[in-house]
Amino acid sequence: MAEAAATGPLIHYRRMAYMGFSEVLRHLPQVFANLRVAREAVSREQPSCVILVDYPSFNLKLAAHARSLGIPVYWYIAPKVWAWKEYRVKSIRRLVRRVFSILPFEVDFFRRHGIDARYVGNPSLEEIDARLISRPTPDEIRQAAGVTSRLPLLALVPGSRKGEIRNNLPIMQAVAALHPELQPIVAGAPGIDPEFYRQFTSFPVVDNMSFRLMAAAEAALVTSGTATLECALAATPQVVCYRANGSRISYAIMKRLIHTRYVSLPNLIADAPVIPEMLLHHCNVAEVNDRLTDILPGTAGRQKQLEGYTEIRRRLGTTRAASTAAAEIIDDLTNLHKSQKS
Repeated sequence: MAEAAATGPLIHYRRMAYMGFSEVLRHLPQVFANLRVAREAVSREQPSCVILVDYPSFNLKLAAHARSLGIPVYWYIAPKVWAWKEYRVKSIRRLVRRVFSILPFEVDFFRRHGIDARYVGNPSLEEIDARLISRPTPDEIRQAAGVTSRLPLLALVPGSRKGEIRNNLPIMQAVAALHPELQPIVAGAPGIDPEFYRQFTSFPVVDNMSFRLMAAAEAALVTSGTATLECALAATPQVVCYRANGSRISYAIMKRLIHTRYVSLPNLIADAPVIPEMLLHHCNVAEVNDRLTDILPGTAGRQKQLEGYTEIRRRLGTTRAASTAAAEIIDDLTNLHKSQKS
């Protein structure tokens, strides 16, 4: 975005990437300072419109400020209010002129709440297909990992945050150790010291190659998140793992808070259990291993999952998300200005 706009960001996203209640609480002064900078910029620049991207807790406050100045507000990459904090739909309906969704199932949800929502395509699909033009080979990954074994690869993708890695990688390590017919390789996340992984795994780690590793692997164990959709689009069978603290109490609370049948993007898009979701106390060695065994080469479970991936691609379509959203915003602003003049 900075390159396209030929200007640097007012606030880099690294100064805003706070997740979870406790982390946000610790950084409240920085959060409020960021919001003040954003509000002042909107007041000063008086833009033709404000386009919000995800991040509802922050962006709803910015939307209210823009609306108070009479500036139209659009939302690209809709907030996941269908999963939790559904009460936010009231503010979105009041403050936002149109929502542009990158997940097709979201549109009906927003429209039921009286919000003008449009599906514009999914940018992950565009990005993945561009990467798959030169599909990575297992040998490329083996070389990067310093592996001499010729065994098929098992991708371990434990997440991008230290807490996720700490909770999920030990389970993935133990399950992978039960499969001597596979070569496990861990996907290292940007900004995480490779030595950090050594506390939890004896397997090789490759940095900044998560997608290429998944695309070259026979199967994958993936911590819930965007990587699950990337893995599906690469047509690599997977098991979703999300340990967190692993407690049954947490599981019961999550079931009450989350208003969807699934948590992984592939299952949400397909509206079906395409990939197994091993969450919290179900994310244990025995259960994850059973699900992994079900999707290894030659199994019916593997073929069924690959068929589900085909349905996911069909539902996502082929529309270019960002350019479609941009064209719709320009068209709507043009019509809005014409109606105001008349």
